[in-house]
Amino acid sequence: MFIYALFVPWLYLSNTTIMTTKVKLRTKAISGNRQTLYLDFYPPVERPETGEKTRREFLGLFLFNETEFVEEKYLDKNGKPQLRIVPVLNKKGESKKVKLNPINKLHNQQTQVLAEQIRQKKDNQLNKPEIYTGYEKEQLKIKEYGELSFIEYFAQLANKRSGSSRENWLATLRYVKSFAKKEIRLSELNIKLCNDFKDYLLKTKSNKSKTRNLTQNSASSYFSIFKAALKQAYKDEYMFSDLSSKVEPIKIPEIQRNYLTIEELNSLHKTECRLPILKQAALFSALTGMRYSDIENLVWKDIEIIKGEGYFLNFKQQKTKSIEVLPISEQAYKLLGKPRDLKAKVFENLHYSAWVNKQLVKWVEKAGITKKITFHCFRHTFATLQLRYGTDIYTVSKMLGHKKLNTTQIYAKVMDQTKREAANKIVLEL
Repeated sequence: MFIYALFVPWLYLSNTTIMTTKVKLRTKAISGNRQTLYLDFYPPVERPETGEKTRREFLGLFLFNETEFVEEKYLDKNGKPQLRIVPVLNKKGESKKVKLNPINKLHNQQTQVLAEQIRQKKDNQLNKPEIYTGYEKEQLKIKEYGELSFIEYFAQLANKRSGSSRENWLATLRYVKSFAKKEIRLSELNIKLCNDFKDYLLKTKSNKSKTRNLTQNSASSYFSIFKAALKQAYKDEYMFSDLSSKVEPIKIPEIQRNYLTIEELNSLHKTECRLPILKQAALFSALTGMRYSDIENLVWKDIEIIKGEGYFLNFKQQKTKSIEVLPISEQAYKLLGKPRDLKAKVFENLHYSAWVNKQLVKWVEKAGITKKITFHCFRHTFATLQLRYGTDIYTVSKMLGHKKLNTTQIYAKVMDQTKREAANKIVLEL
């Protein structure tokens, strides 16, 4: 919800009295014999980024002191050493004056004029909104939010997510911080900065390795999340325009998606595997299209038998966190074995490891299959065979749990290639 606190008058009604917000320009001593300028509000106003009440807004401006200050060490109430800035006193106990050079004097004069303009503008925003048109108010509002930290805003978006999605957002945030090396304000975001970040992702080292570059697939994924953050900032009215629509994504290179033919799948079915639970799970994936993570976490209460309808799985996808209702064949159901306690895992003792992967490779080789097959290829096999046998792509997309149809279209491309290979098999002798 957008916060308009800084752009409407603060009205406090007591009988018939209307009380406005007082805006004072004040200074505070800082290091380097300077004073920082800030606005003092009474009553307090809300911070747009947090909604919390505050009395101060620092302007990022400073004046050179006409009084000499020094840093002094002291112990706080907990006995911890702290620093404070105190004025230097002369023999009479008065503040010791500093003679400013002409350049510093000019700086102070110009800064005071600018600070007063900012104070007056803020006073108008709070107490005289009628002097601004609707368009001007919107421009002031966006300009004010433009001073907020994009990195902090990104972190807030990441923390609203959960599971693997949150991990991916936080991973992207680490690359954003590494790229920026400092703060990025929302007002500083532009097409050049976005493209520079894109180039950075394509050239930088992976956070998981000091020697290996980030893969293009990973770079594409992280940049998509970055673009999603830009789009949300525009929707939240923190930005003038939708930068995400003006920046091209990182293209994902075409990859070889291996799958098994029905003959190869039957060969695996007839071939013994040293790890029976692995064979059971792999064939179940080929018959249902389920991911390894979903199969590993499947419990008996997720399985439902409806008389006259057949067998169904009711489960939450680990990747998307969406609830799926998936019909499965009787043959797939029989692969599960005898039902046990409802809370028990169906594929008990199925755990991912390098040793399990080796058993998968040996099982595939033993079946006489020379393709490089991973567990995920059984999901590809399900999708490809379904399309090959005439199931429409929309139904296949729903069975795979895809949120977007274009995700499923990669399997249609595989089928097009298969058709091309089939067409080229009939050759006339010349």
